[in-house]
Formats: sequence, structure tokens, C-alpha cells
Amino acid sequence: MKSKLKPYIINTVAIIFTYVILILLMQTGIINSYYEGIVISIGINIILATSLNLATGYLGQLALGHAGFMAIGAYASAICTSMMNLPDLLQLIVSILIGGIFAGIFGILIGIPALRLKGDYLAIITLGFGEIIRVVILNMKITGGARGFRGILPLTSFNSVFWITVIIVLIIYTLINSRHGRAIISIREDEIASEAVGINTTYYKIFAFSLAAFFAGIGGGLYAHYYTVLDPASFGFMRSIEILIIVVLGGMGSLTGSIVAAIILTILPQLLLDFSDYRMLIYSILLIIMMIFRPQGLLGKTEFSLTKLFKITPNNKERSE
Repeated sequence: MKSKLKPYIINTVAIIFTYVILILLMQTGIINSYYEGIVISIGINIILATSLNLATGYLGQLALGHAGFMAIGAYASAICTSMMNLPDLLQLIVSILIGGIFAGIFGILIGIPALRLKGDYLAIITLGFGEIIRVVILNMKITGGARGFRGILPLTSFNSVFWITVIIVLIIYTLINSRHGRAIISIREDEIASEAVGINTTYYKIFAFSLAAFFAGIGGGLYAHYYTVLDPASFGFMRSIEILIIVVLGGMGSLTGSIVAAIILTILPQLLLDFSDYRMLIYSILLIIMMIFRPQGLLGKTEFSLTKLFKITPNNKERSE
């Protein structure tokens, strides 16, 4: 029993240790407000990448409209905040949950017709839906139209982003390692065989797709309450591609890969600011080199594990039990 608890204890200690170190660095001024903004952006990108990985990496459905769900969550959360008057933390939690629910509902509505298709056709139709969402937002008065939505309360902080990111990653990890997660992965491996053994493939495809949309909506809500201004142009096709690049670079089917890639691809553009004229060229070349020599991504479909690093495994007696 103790051996079974050790992995959970080690991971919990690692998360708390990371949090404490970051807080100390911020309090001592080593991480100033600028770098704190980068850390917050990393957390938001981790949420977006891991949620897309659920639909694309684990379910095996190539979706190119993830920024659309992020936009729905961002605008729904911002509008909700403008109509409420609650304590800051409670207001943030309620607003991002509402944003996530709206995004999840649209995920179901889009997923029902879209997931009947496969491969390139699915990618095209999700891309189309993503652009439709952006255009609709662009032409609505309640969202501010082309002027954007302004005056959003700055409720997002490092603390909220860190712990919400941890919770979302934990939920996705738990799901993937459950019976439902194995059903989702089986659809990726062979949908016909999955259906033949009794798995309700339609249900699980819509479930995973809408859950990914829900988490993207939460990421959008955090984004809205950090930047305090929303511009429809920020949620275009290229934003979806940026999220997909993180997933592909980290490894489609690896949560830790998405986390590592989100950190790298959020920090890398900042490191290349001194080469502003050649920044995008260098960035593109590095991605091309990565895809040539490591096409499966940094971690492929494997997960980095502290328990494996320290070689902590249950004893034979506990395994048999």
C-alpha cells in the first residue's frame, strides 16, 4: 500500500516544490512582472495544448479550430464577469467555468456533425467552424465587434493559473488512465475494432472532443482576465496552428510532452526578440529540424515519470494483489 502511495506523494511534493520556488523567485524580484507574465502565458498554453492533445493525440481526430473554443470561453467569461459583483477569486472561478461550459456546448454541437468525418475532412470542417466562430464574434455588439472587448477585470494571477493548470492536467491524466481513457485511445488505434468489441465510438468521440473544448474555454477565460482586452483577430487560424504545433512538438499522446513543448515554445519567441528581423525564420527552421530528426515529437506517446526516474515500483506481492 505504501509503495502505491509513493508515486502520488512524489508528484505532489514536486508540484508544491515548483510552486514554492516560483513564488520565492517572484517575491525576491528575480522573476519580475514581465517574466511573471511569461510564466502565466506558459500555464495558459499548457491548458490549451493538453486539451487539444486529448482530442488530437489520444482520440486521434485532427482538429484545427481549437482557438474558436478558446474565443468562446474568453468572451463568455468576460461578459459574465461584467455582469457579476463577487469576490475576485470566486468571480474568476464562476466566469471561467461558465466560459468552459459554453465552449463545451459548442464542442458538442460542432462535434456531432464534424466527427462523422475523418482525417483531412475533419481538419477542414473544424477549421471552418473555428473561422465561423471568429466571424460571428466579430459581428456581435455584445462582444465589442471589431473594436474588441475592453474593460475586463484583471482577475487572472500566477496562483490561479498555476493551480487551475495543475487541476486540468490531473483530470486529463486521470481520464486517460481510466477505463474511459482506454476506450478513447482504442478509437485512435482502430475505430472499427473498437466498435466491434462494443465500445460506443460515437459517444466517446463527442465526449473527448467536447471535454477538450471545455478546457480550451477555461484557458480562454484565464487569457481574457489576464490581458483584459479581447481582439477577435487573436483567435484566428494561426492561433489554432500554434496550439497544434505545441502538441506535435511535444508528442501526440503525451501530456508531459505537451507541457515541455508549451514551456519551450512560449519562451523561445522571447529569447529571439533580439533577432526581431529573423525571429520567425529562426523559429521556423528550428521546428523544421525538429520534425525531420524527431517526427514523433519530444516524447512521442510516452510520459516522463518521476517514479520511473527514481525507480519506485510496487513490490511483487502488491502487484499480485
